[in-house]
Amino acid sequence: MSTHAIYEYLERIANLIRTDIRKSGMAHGLQPVQLEALHYLSRCNRYSNNPVAVAEFLGLTKGTVSQTLNVLEQSGLIERWPDPRDKRLVHLGLTRAGEAVMEQSIPPALLQTALEDVSPEFPDEAVAVLQALLRRLQQANGLKTFGTCKTCRHHAIGADGGRHCQLTGEALTDLDAEKLCREHAVSG
Repeated sequence: MSTHAIYEYLERIANLIRTDIRKSGMAHGLQPVQLEALHYLSRCNRYSNNPVAVAEFLGLTKGTVSQTLNVLEQSGLIERWPDPRDKRLVHLGLTRAGEAVMEQSIPPALLQTALEDVSPEFPDEAVAVLQALLRRLQQANGLKTFGTCKTCRHHAIGADGGRHCQLTGEALTDLDAEKLCREHAVSG
């Protein structure tokens, strides 16, 4: 299959999903960028739940992200708290209301419906192909990868089975290992 055909399929799929997500966001009074920021914050780890990381992940200016985060906070969907070690830093997290919006919006209903009737192997195969494609695109782009902690070269599992980050030296939980990290580095 040609690169052109792959692009056409990915572009059309992305537009259909984006349209469904836009509808879901509007049902909650949210603009697409606000729902995207909320979605990112629902998936990122403690090293990546700050305004700068949100801007980097979304590829937006700090000003746009600042306005977006202010709306989400005023809407009661996120909360802010100071970093315990460095009071200049601020962390962000979803409130229960924000978590409810995510549960109702992501993944979009259209995608869930489309995947109901496919073979049981298809989702796993699709994830493997899309994961490889994403990794190559990120490497070619030269930007931060924002991968899950468990796929990072800094992620380590000790002899006792405990997880830790070799970059920060901090212990990690199993939940941490599933979250997105802005310090992610492709292993291998």
